[in-house]
Amino acid sequence: MVASQPRASREKTRPSVFWPLAAIVVPLFGLLAKVEIVNGDKLPREGAYVLAPNHMSEIDPLVVAVAVWRLGRAPRFMAKESLFRVPVLGWALRRTGMVPVSRASSGSGAKQTLDSARELVRHGRGVIVYPEGSLTRDPDLWPMRGKTGAVRLALAGNIPVIPVAHWGSQQILPRYGKLRLWPLRRRVRVIFGDAIDVQAIEGAAGQPVALAAATDEIMSEIATLLSQLRGEPAPAQRWNPAAHGQEETGRLES
Repeated sequence: MVASQPRASREKTRPSVFWPLAAIVVPLFGLLAKVEIVNGDKLPREGAYVLAPNHMSEIDPLVVAVAVWRLGRAPRFMAKESLFRVPVLGWALRRTGMVPVSRASSGSGAKQTLDSARELVRHGRGVIVYPEGSLTRDPDLWPMRGKTGAVRLALAGNIPVIPVAHWGSQQILPRYGKLRLWPLRRRVRVIFGDAIDVQAIEGAAGQPVALAAATDEIMSEIATLLSQLRGEPAPAQRWNPAAHGQEETGRLES
């Protein structure tokens, strides 16, 4: 069902830098896209969570951010640690509670994941993590093979993963294409799925194989949600960039 306007959380009603940002971004983006939310009640009103969306257009973060804000939560993303050192931008990232992600060694990376998870739990915040790590390489824009970052973050904080899919943003900004301003208010649908408790996935906190299996379960749920929006079945096998000689790069590291 299409979500009605929910009760806003304390993090949205409390004065913050999100207020002026939302006052500018939401109306402007509303000229480009008519965002319709399905099953919005599945996004927790309070507490920490990891939101895992599909990724097929450079404009996707705006789609997800607007949907999350409309559902009463403050949208926060993971961002490269180096961006936090950029003047002004770093200040804005810190003030909005964005989560830094490092490409350092596995030891420091694991510590940062744990620290980030504790911070999310302490403040009851959600974070948006693209499990694919970059725009999908699938020719038909289905979710490709995922990385384990979302699972590891959820495990470190014992917080749920909420799968989400959207469809329509590719009509506004095609993958690696140019922005299409006309017609205005193109339809973009966003659907939320049931929370996944990765702690309940046997062995998920152990070996890399188990982490990959938990990630695969999340990607399957995202593909199922996207299938509902598109009205067609998802492919049985997810696109593997490594198998097709494509380099996987992106701002969200696994």
